[in-house]
This record gives sequence, structure tokens and C-alpha cells, in this order.
Amino acid sequence: MHLSHRLLLSLFCGVAAISAMFGIYQVHVEMHGLKEDVQRQAQLLAESQQRPVTQMMEDGSWRDLQALADQFQNHARLAGLAIYDALGEPVAVTSALAPRLITAPAAVRRAIESRRSIGEFVEVGGVPMHILALPLKSAGGRTLGAIGVLHNVSFLASPMWRHALTSTAQTLLIVGITLLVYRWSLGKPLQHMAQWLHDLRTGNASADTTPPTEEIFRPLTNEMARMATSLHAARAAADEEARLREAALSLWTPERLRIAMHGKLNGGRLFAVSNREPYEHRRDGGSIACSVPPSGLVTALEPVLRASDGTWIAQATGDADRETADEHGRLRVPPDHPQYNLRRVWLSKEEEQGFYFGFANEGLWPLCHIAHTRPVFRTDDWERYRDVNRKFATVLLEEASSETEPLVLAQDYHFALLPRMIKERKPNARIAIFWHIPWPNPEAFGICPWQREVLDGMLGADLIGFHIQAHCNNFLATVDRALESRIDWEHFAVSRRDHLTAVRPFPISVALNGDSGCATATQGSAVLPELGAKPDFLGLGVDRIDYTKGIPERLRAIERFLDLFPAYQERFTFVQIGAPSRTHIKRYQDLAAEVEAETERINRRFKTGSWRPIVFRNRQHSHEEIQPYYREADLCLVTSLHDGMNLVAKEYVATRYDEQGVLILSRFTGASHELRDALVVNPYDTDEMAKAVHTALTMPSDEQRTRMQRMRVVVRENNVYRWAGDLIGELAGIRLEKTAKTSRQRFRAGDPAPAW
Repeated sequence: MHLSHRLLLSLFCGVAAISAMFGIYQVHVEMHGLKEDVQRQAQLLAESQQRPVTQMMEDGSWRDLQALADQFQNHARLAGLAIYDALGEPVAVTSALAPRLITAPAAVRRAIESRRSIGEFVEVGGVPMHILALPLKSAGGRTLGAIGVLHNVSFLASPMWRHALTSTAQTLLIVGITLLVYRWSLGKPLQHMAQWLHDLRTGNASADTTPPTEEIFRPLTNEMARMATSLHAARAAADEEARLREAALSLWTPERLRIAMHGKLNGGRLFAVSNREPYEHRRDGGSIACSVPPSGLVTALEPVLRASDGTWIAQATGDADRETADEHGRLRVPPDHPQYNLRRVWLSKEEEQGFYFGFANEGLWPLCHIAHTRPVFRTDDWERYRDVNRKFATVLLEEASSETEPLVLAQDYHFALLPRMIKERKPNARIAIFWHIPWPNPEAFGICPWQREVLDGMLGADLIGFHIQAHCNNFLATVDRALESRIDWEHFAVSRRDHLTAVRPFPISVALNGDSGCATATQGSAVLPELGAKPDFLGLGVDRIDYTKGIPERLRAIERFLDLFPAYQERFTFVQIGAPSRTHIKRYQDLAAEVEAETERINRRFKTGSWRPIVFRNRQHSHEEIQPYYREADLCLVTSLHDGMNLVAKEYVATRYDEQGVLILSRFTGASHELRDALVVNPYDTDEMAKAVHTALTMPSDEQRTRMQRMRVVVRENNVYRWAGDLIGELAGIRLEKTAKTSRQRFRAGDPAPAW
């Protein structure tokens, strides 16, 4: 056999085998996705009709049931609805479906018997269909029957033929081209061809870039030109689809956020300012390691910067940060796939002590959290706080010097003065400040000696965001009490010094993508290596060591639970993951010692053999390290004494792909306003928390699933990408006042003196 024939045969067999494997894989993936879409649509439709059908059955409105079933005919892929009584006998069936659906499918009878929804693919009258059977229950819990949603799934056969034809065409094309290349020497023409294809693929083709003129390349040149046209059209279609999804209010994703940001910014730039940097560099032996600081703020804000190719201005905290940035403190991040700019700002020890540890965390933090820790205000700390805000304002104005109308997003209580400082020097900037912690009532905030300066600084923003409406109300009431201004309670806005500031709630969240768990399951022995075997029941708490998190109260509730329900001794273990926080402040040092002492006291009281009721892990844990605990825990205790939102609650829900586990949630968290299927408790009531733990451990699996499903829907639909899209969208839509002056405005009588 000639070499050309052997090459042709080998190439044909190899390419055919690879194409077949990838074709089979693609068919499997596509069909799996199509099946999931059908199942999800059926579930949503069945749940949407569950309540009206139940009511009609209880009322005996059989004619209305038939009318309802007939509404769902002549729909694309939807074969119809079938409604059955408790014995599995049909009550109402879509007229077009009735001749095929002579007997009740087995899924319906199983759904009635098991009292849970069942979906399966069956053949009805010779037509492949999917049926979703959802049991119907009366208010008293009696099973009334079931509702069946049937979809025609004959379209699932098409992917196999399409991929088979595509694979065959690709195989023949590749083999033919390779044979031509083998027969003729290519040399420089091949390099020319490769360069032309690269430019065409990346969109860098110019007038100087021409295709090879050799006759042998002409068929390939024509085909690749057509392919490039198709690729351009596909990209445009994908962008249009994302825009349509945005208009239809579909689920927010990173891609949708990117498209939304591109449209909202309209060629402008986004600038974020925070105390915490998203990436820090530290020396690790003889090398430099990059890490992401554990912070809910970083988790929430980074998708915005990635989507907008913006600039993040933050304090440098790593001991190798200078070595990894340029002379101005700039670098592109993330390191492995740069998508936005990071501008680092260095603070002296004195600045950090007064600004961060002093005024921000010994003053504003306890002031805004009603956790019964007295705030401390010092004049030196206030001056440092003002100076650092001025320093960050100067850096931001440098970065935004070429922007006509930049969008500025200031983060949290560290930068209350920043909005006014920016607005005075760049009136056309659109500025928002998001306050991640609660806002107290006017009487409480009046403790701050510089409350008027703080409020005036914040009102330099065009938009002020809080987690919940109650915090917005408290802020407006505080402004009304402390400053000369006009409050528009109907539209939640403040007019002061010819400038209007909108005040809105934007509940922050986490990402919840997909509905499948992690690739590998984690065993209890891997989650708790210090315990050996996994206990029968596992409880979990995840917090910074902060007095607002209610950790000592939580530990005493665990002690009370073991007193009230001694049968759980030696069977229940509670793991408290506590990351050290603000250890320079004495109140935090005292709290860490108190948590350690309470843990030891309770363990001494109940410990038997190798079992101890509480495991306290007092160190930083990465997100990957915490995930197995979330997945294994039978319950998660989030019992903050006061919290703006608390993302731990949402992270626990987002991680529970198995739809099991119980969330016990403090009523004083912002998350309790959204996650209403959690067991909501008063963290100051030890007995109530102890009984909630028992309720969680004895809760039936079906009830756990129902509660967790509803909470996961909330987190999925109101995820971090929606938070970012809503916040930036509202800021970008604000109309700037044309009367804004480019110089400092004069202060009215009684107004505070400029804080800068």
C-alpha cells in the first residue's frame, strides 16, 4: 500500500473516531440540557397551576377544571394537562391529548402514593413524551389527586442526526485538505495561509492582510471566508440574545451582567473604591504568592469589575504588593486572566490605626450595629479618617482624569466622606455609595460627634444603597433630624444644596449557578479529620470573630439544647468556624478569649471519650475549605445580633444542591427578610434557639427539601449579578443636575464646615 493511501486511511479512521466520540459527547450534553429544560418547564407549569386546581377540586368545579386543561393545547412542545383524583382516575384532560392518554401513567399513581412530584420520559400513544406528576394536597394535608404536565419530546431525536452529518462532513473535509497538503509542498504559502486565518479568526484582518493567491488554497479560502462571516453573525446573535434576556428579566449571569454593563456605561468607565483589595501579594519563603482575602465584599464586587473592565482602588495590605505593581501602584488582575485594573493605595501605620481601627471600627461599626458595644470616638481618629478619605479621593480623580462622566462606586462605612469630596471636584461624576452594614435610628446615630459631616459627605452621592428598606428609612430619618434638607418620602430621596440623592435598598447576594453538586462528594471523615468518624448530626456556624455575630450566645444555645434533649449527647457535634478579625482592637481580643473559654467550659461539661459537643476552628478558612462543611451540615446557625445582610446564610443555601439541611437564622439579619423558609429566631433567646436546633434535627426530609427549594429559588433569582446589575443600572440612569457648580459651593448657615 502506498504511503499516500496509508496516510489517507489512517487519517480518515483517526479523524472519524475522534469526531464520533466528540459527536456522541456533544449529543449527550445537548440532550441532557434539553431534557433538563423540559423538566424545569414542566415543574414550573405544574407548580403555577397547583393552587387553582386544588381549589377547583375542593369546590367540585369539574367544568372549570376541563376548561383549564383545554387552555394548554396547541402550545409548542406542550402536549397538555391531565388532572387525576386520589384514585388515579382522570378528572380533566386536555381535549387534544385525551385520545392518546387512555390510562393514567404510572408516574401519576406513584406521585399520589409517595406525595411528591415525579417526572419521567414515557411513550404515550406511540409518541415519546415527558410527564411531570405533581400531587395535589388540601389545606388539611389530604391528598386530592395529582396534576400531570405532558410535553412532546420527539424533537430530542434530532441532535443525533445533526451531529452525525456534521461529523461526517468535517471528517471528509479535513482528510481531503490534508491529502492536498501532502501532495504539494506548502512552505511559505502555508505560513501565509496560517497568518491569514489567524487574523480572520481574531477579527484583526486589514486591507494589507490578503488570502493566499495560490490556486490550491482557493477552495479553502472561500470556505474560511464564509465561516468567518458565520462566526461574526453567531457572535452578534449571542450578544442580541443576552440583551433580549435582560429585557425579559431572565436570570442574571456573568454574561448578562457583562452585556448590561456594556450598555449602561456607554463607553464610560467604572471606578470602585473599597478598603479591602481583591488580590494581595505576600512573600512565601523565596517566592511571592497571590491570594484573595476572605471577604463578602470582594465576592460581591469583583463580578462588576470583571464585567466592566473598570478600576478598583483599594488599600494595599500585602507585604509584596509594591513589588507586583508599577510605580503608581497599578496592576491588571486577576493574575491568570487580567480583566480589570487594581490601583493600590498605601497607608502609614498611623493612618491605618486612626482611619480603620479607630474611627471606622471602634466608632462607626459599633454605632451602626445595635450589639451593645459602646462606640469610641476620638478627635485624632476622625482627622485620620478624613485625611484617608481625601487621599483616596485624590487617587480616584487621578485615575478618572480622562473621563467626562465616570461612574464611581464607593463601598461601605470606611468612605462616608468620599462622595462629597469627589462631587465637589468632578460634578459630572455619577457616584454611589453602598453601605454594607445596618443604619441605626436617628437617636443612636446622634451619638457620633461628627454625624452632620458624615451625613453631608454621603449626600454628595447620587445614589445611596442599603440592604433593606428599614435601613433606608432610618437613614432618611437621621438626615431629617440632623441636617437642613428636603426629604421626599414618596420617592425616597434627599434634596440638599441643589443636589438630589436617591436612597434605595439593594439586597446583596451570592452566585448560584447550575443545579448539580460538586464533582466529588466529601465524606464526614474528610470534613472533620480531628473527630475521626462523622457524628450522627452535624451543626455549623461560620463567622468572623466579631461581637455582632452572637457566637457566645450561640454556644450557650447549644449547651441548652443538650440539656433539654440529652438523647443527642454523643450524637450531635457543632463546628464553629471562626476567622480572627481586627485583633488590634481590645474588644475583639476579649471576644476571642470569651469564645475559647465558653467552648472549653461546655466541652468539659459534656465531653465523653473521644466525643466533644463543640469544635472551634479559630483560623482563616478559604472558600474551598468551607464548602464541604456546608454540604455536610444538617443545620447551619446564623444568629447575628445585628447584621446588614449576612452572606453566610445565602452561601449555605447556595451550596445545598441536595436540597437538604436546615437554616436557623436570626431575625436581626437582612437575610431574614428574603429567606423566609429558614427557622427565624431571636438570638438573645437561648431556649428558642435550643428548640430550633431540635426542630431542625427532627424535621422530615420532605419539609427540608421544600424549604430549601424555595430558599434556593430566592438566591438563584436574586443573585449577586442581579445586585450588581440593579445597583449600576440605577446609578447609570440618574440624571445629573445641570446646575452643579465646578467649584466648591457655598455653605448655608448652620451647615457643617467642609470635612476636607
